[in-house]
Amino acid sequence: MEISVKKFYELTIYELHDLLQLRSEVFVVEQDCVYQDIDGKDKKGLHVLAKKEGEIVAYTRCFEPGIYFEEAAIGRVVVPKTQRKYGYGHDIMKASIKAIKEHYNEERIALSGQKHLIKFYNAHGFKQVGEGYLEDGIPHVLMIKN
Repeated sequence: MEISVKKFYELTIYELHDLLQLRSEVFVVEQDCVYQDIDGKDKKGLHVLAKKEGEIVAYTRCFEPGIYFEEAAIGRVVVPKTQRKYGYGHDIMKASIKAIKEHYNEERIALSGQKHLIKFYNAHGFKQVGEGYLEDGIPHVLMIKN
């Protein structure tokens, strides 16, 4: 598996197509959630892509403080359904945390995690802050890594 960290303008048109297709496949179709995925923030973030044999097997986007949360942030954490048994989600989280440290010199990171993934994010040092909430009709929690 090969992991790369790219700014928006560094993505190839094929990578952009594939990551948007994956996000739509999981967040819109699989989770049956109608929401505006292309939100204007892609241009402002880092894109962390894990590829195996040319296919994206995990993805996140990361932001410097003040764009998504007051803290640096990780979002759109996604692994295709067929690839979830291989631990790629953990690999992409480790790479995303490292990318934030290297690119933004930040240790404190926030994310809006789906409630059923709390233990997954806990494994990477994130702790729930406050009560849960609905985001696009799906239960979420604010999580912070100090």
